[in-house]
Amino acid sequence: MGAVSEGRFWENVPLDKLDRAQWEALCDGCGKCCLHKLEDEDTGELAATNVSCRLLDRETARCSDYRNRRAYVPDCVRLTARAVQRGIAWLPSTCAYRLRGEGLPLPNWHYLVCGDAEAVHRAGESVRGWTVSEEDAGDWEHHLIDRPL
Repeated sequence: MGAVSEGRFWENVPLDKLDRAQWEALCDGCGKCCLHKLEDEDTGELAATNVSCRLLDRETARCSDYRNRRAYVPDCVRLTARAVQRGIAWLPSTCAYRLRGEGLPLPNWHYLVCGDAEAVHRAGESVRGWTVSEEDAGDWEHHLIDRPL
């Protein structure tokens, strides 16, 4: 595969054929995957919270130490094409990895489509402005949200 700028790779290159730069570029920067979810012990159903990982920069909706995140957050999930293709229920419905894994197009606000990295925030599709850090949250059950992720 070539560089990120080579064609519209997000439309025609299968997830498992993306190079590292293309894979990383596919992330829309919404930060939703960095929100903690609670699992119902009886049903296994996931419930979203507005509690963010302590490494999430809540202004930019990006990890503050992406390269070293697993050293600080050992259970941080490393997303792979194989995991996406198996189906990951906790990925947001707007997640570019999930959408591509399901054979669906990226939304118009995705920066690869529109060329504007701030569009995700203007579209209200990011966590900017409505989250609380896990360090300040207290009981996460008090932070359940109704908005879809």
